[in-house]
Amino acid sequence: MSLRKVAGALAWLALVACAATHAAAVVEPGDAPSLPSAAEDARCAPAVVAPTQDEVMDGMRHAVDSGLLWKATKAGRTAYLYGTIHVAQRSWMYPGPHVMKAVLASDTIALELDPSDPDIIARLQKAVLRRPDAPALPAALQRRLLAQMTAACIAPDALAAMRPEMQAVSIEVLEGRQFGLYPDFGIDTFLAGLGHGLKKPVRSLETPESQAALLVSDDPAETVRTVDELMDELEGGKGPQLLQRLANDWQRGDLDDLGAYASWCDCLDTPQQRADFVKLVDERNPLMADKIVQWHAQGMSLFVAVGTLHMIGPAGLPALLKARGFEVERVAFSAP
Repeated sequence: MSLRKVAGALAWLALVACAATHAAAVVEPGDAPSLPSAAEDARCAPAVVAPTQDEVMDGMRHAVDSGLLWKATKAGRTAYLYGTIHVAQRSWMYPGPHVMKAVLASDTIALELDPSDPDIIARLQKAVLRRPDAPALPAALQRRLLAQMTAACIAPDALAAMRPEMQAVSIEVLEGRQFGLYPDFGIDTFLAGLGHGLKKPVRSLETPESQAALLVSDDPAETVRTVDELMDELEGGKGPQLLQRLANDWQRGDLDDLGAYASWCDCLDTPQQRADFVKLVDERNPLMADKIVQWHAQGMSLFVAVGTLHMIGPAGLPALLKARGFEVERVAFSAP
């Protein structure tokens, strides 16, 4: 099933949601455009409301630590590794004391992609748009897609310009709104804004093109397969439950349950599914580790924030850095 694609797509979709907004706008809120919010309907999730400056300051003062944080040290310099979630409740996006201390101790912030970079935003927008010569979905599949938009309180016109698979992924991610999970409050986006506000360089570990290649296809048959699988998940109600469990595990810092993801996600049951997940997560990790090691060797102290699934198991970033000679320890958070 394409639950694996949703898990891999969250960072990218969160950036698309904020494509017209620099991350600094989260620290200094404005009237930023976003992915379509719920309609004014009792059955729909509430529309996202950007926090005011006073609310941001209050949120920072009362923030508690969430997620998972590691400290990797080599040659007297540190690379902090912070596992994030790309859709979140509003109160979660503020870094708690341990995370904030790690940010302040680092001279460079490294993210999968920097949502404050206009060039990255333009390339993301280009990657997500439907190609003019792309064939239409089969009529029955298009009807299923439109039905799920209606069920999720999304106006079809709001997603019409996107590639069909991204329309489907968008619906599944936006279904997280019923649990208070919004891409607008993604942890990485806030950290990018915070980094720029602190006058720290914000670097991208990947490119929009490398991420897009994992999520969309110019092969019509592959597009149909992806949309069909996502419709099956939406119609069965599995996607939102997965997002909720991932989010709750992240908020609690539940490394054990996250480490057992393959046993409960119902998305890694076939050889094809496992191969897809390896491409979406595991194969990206060594490339990110290469960048971290390179920048660290250049004298940088780093705060690295990427999706939590990139931190898990023997293929995760903490294990990869340990294998490259770093001393790696998990930072324990105090109880709130």
